[in-house]
Amino acid sequence: MKKVYTCFCTDVIHEGHLNIINNGLKYGEVTVGILSDSAIICYNRFPTVTMEERIEMVKKIPGVSNVIVQNDVMYDNIIAELKPDYVIHGDNWKNGPEAAIRDNVIKNLEAYGGQLIEVGYTYNDKIRRIDAQITEKLAMPEFRRRRLRQLLKICPIVKTCEVHSGLTGLIVEKTVVQSDNGLMQFDAMWISSLCDSTDKGKPDIELVDMSSRLRTIDDVLDVTTKPVILDGDTGGLIEHFVYNVRTLERIGVSAVIIEDKTGLKKNSLFGTEVLQTQDSIEHFCEKIRAGKEAQRTDDFMIIARIESLILEQGMEDAINRARAYVKAGADGIMIHSRQKTPDEIFRFCDIFRTEDKTTPIVVVPTSFNSVTEKELAAHGINIVIYANQLMRSAFPAMQKTAEAILKNHRTMEIEDTLMPFKDIIRLIDEI
Repeated sequence: MKKVYTCFCTDVIHEGHLNIINNGLKYGEVTVGILSDSAIICYNRFPTVTMEERIEMVKKIPGVSNVIVQNDVMYDNIIAELKPDYVIHGDNWKNGPEAAIRDNVIKNLEAYGGQLIEVGYTYNDKIRRIDAQITEKLAMPEFRRRRLRQLLKICPIVKTCEVHSGLTGLIVEKTVVQSDNGLMQFDAMWISSLCDSTDKGKPDIELVDMSSRLRTIDDVLDVTTKPVILDGDTGGLIEHFVYNVRTLERIGVSAVIIEDKTGLKKNSLFGTEVLQTQDSIEHFCEKIRAGKEAQRTDDFMIIARIESLILEQGMEDAINRARAYVKAGADGIMIHSRQKTPDEIFRFCDIFRTEDKTTPIVVVPTSFNSVTEKELAAHGINIVIYANQLMRSAFPAMQKTAEAILKNHRTMEIEDTLMPFKDIIRLIDEI
């Protein structure tokens, strides 16, 4: 019997998958690979069922001889192991980021004379409804809220990008690129106080209240499925913070990060250039404990942001605060620095990891932007937040466009720098 291989990354078996299996049976014995969770999240949506459930689901399909796990998006290892005579796949991967996977399959098969078989991709109203139902399930608060904790168990480092609107949420949700190891996408979204305030034309001093912040959050949650981490500034009064925790948890936010400062909020980018007061360890721990006690589930995370290095209070103070905050119940520690190199951050992480191997560490490498995710992960960092880059890239582009229109009294000179609107609205799903 000839060996036929195909790989699925689906949560639901529908007629399209059965069509691939039935076509594969014409050529030989069919083995189905189930893409692992870590591989799926590199380019596809987060799975709604476990890998074990997906395996059992495929085992029940008539005609399937073997079911195995494929741990990589690219097929190098699996083809080297199985040496299939044929790989069969739908023809929907000829364009877009998935074309890189197709090229990889062809290259590996050509090495020994294997053949790629492509069948017409099955897509109809029934399948469209199935896809929509899966997306809706992923967006439900009870599924989205726990996803950050799930990602922390799967990913070497959780890649998080700032969003400040529904449209920027869609950009982060749907952007997939080819990388050295296959395909890559963002894992989570960061809703920044700085960018949210800036988008509304307001200063970043906690002037934009939680009710306004919630409207931004709702805009993002309504059109995306990735987990959301919220910049909670100082958390405000303890009495207010506990109610906000309940609200954020209920609507499906995965985590809130609060910083250990008091008084009128000043952005950390200013450091010691402006008067900033760090909260006492005792009071901030009380806030953390109150927030944790207010939770209704174990999914939601309260992450403590330490400002000691920003305010030049020293490494010992930062480590002491980290110990205390974790003991008070913090689900993670964010350590911040204005240094142009990551040395200070790495030193903190290395010290912290000698005594705490599990508490997630979060960093925002805005000032030390040459460091790679691989380097961050090597020092025990679990979440990296690209905290303001979308906002910073949009502003100069819009300003340049406005200036050009005023200067030329028309738009012809800038048309080649503008994206066609039809390409923008392709991001927006129609119901």
